[in-house]
Amino acid sequence: MAPSSTPAEAPRAPLGRVLTAMVTPFTAGGDLDLPAAQRLASHLVDSGNDGLVVSGTTGESPTTSEAEKDALLRAVVEAVGDRATVLAGTGTNDTRHAVELSVQAEKAGAHGLLVVTPYYNKPPQEGLLAHFSTVADSTGLPVMLYDIPGRTGTAIATETLIRLAEHDRIVAVKDAKGDIAGTTAVLARSDLAYYSGSDEWNLALLATGAVGVVSVVAHVAAREYADMLAAVDAGDLASARAIDRRLVPAFQAIMTRTQGAIMAKAALEVLGVLPGRTVRPPLVPATEDQIRGLEADLRAAGLTS
Repeated sequence: MAPSSTPAEAPRAPLGRVLTAMVTPFTAGGDLDLPAAQRLASHLVDSGNDGLVVSGTTGESPTTSEAEKDALLRAVVEAVGDRATVLAGTGTNDTRHAVELSVQAEKAGAHGLLVVTPYYNKPPQEGLLAHFSTVADSTGLPVMLYDIPGRTGTAIATETLIRLAEHDRIVAVKDAKGDIAGTTAVLARSDLAYYSGSDEWNLALLATGAVGVVSVVAHVAAREYADMLAAVDAGDLASARAIDRRLVPAFQAIMTRTQGAIMAKAALEVLGVLPGRTVRPPLVPATEDQIRGLEADLRAAGLTS
């Protein structure tokens, strides 16, 4: 029997398909710039994102206060909350603090939580199970786990992910681990929705069964990633590969030249979306040499003329 040419249905994506891990705009003096954040959020949704993550690592969450996180989230929800899923990054390496941030985010109107593996203190897997379960118990919001051992020093083991999937509110994983075999095992044995959390892995994870991306490069390429997802959904891997390969210079420019938030802000300045590229120490703004390279890379990716 010949295979059907009818495209498969889009996979279940409880928190959207194309989500940007949004940078946090600051004024030239380093203060939180809420009007710029609202303009940026609107631009990102207009450009093809159906979700945003606020106060993730790319949002410089280590250097924003609880009050700033609350104000930023409220501003973004006000700007785009009726058009996109807004997730709040609330994970820390202190379970009590993560619970406090999660409760605060729910009150501020977040649609879901992004909860990273506790970093630096390297808890055992039973500690991770207790940590994530406690955070998920603290609100009525859906939770996306963030598995990024390169930053946290601790991976969420396959068996731990499968156990966590039994929690009603733990619904998704932002996967930045680079373990395709482990991801496949979790997908085979749970209902967790997987999102690529590393832009270089987007196509590979989508082909494996991920439902979407949580991207930094989507600050400038959300429409392209939406097209890639549509191609994968339709079984058109040739078109998906072509998009992925065209975006290689953008990925290299934003994610490999220096730290991602630095270059994402620089790219938004180059494209006229943000008025400046201010970051908070210990980060430093992109240099003029880096900007020139960035401009060339964005042109090579077809993202600017």
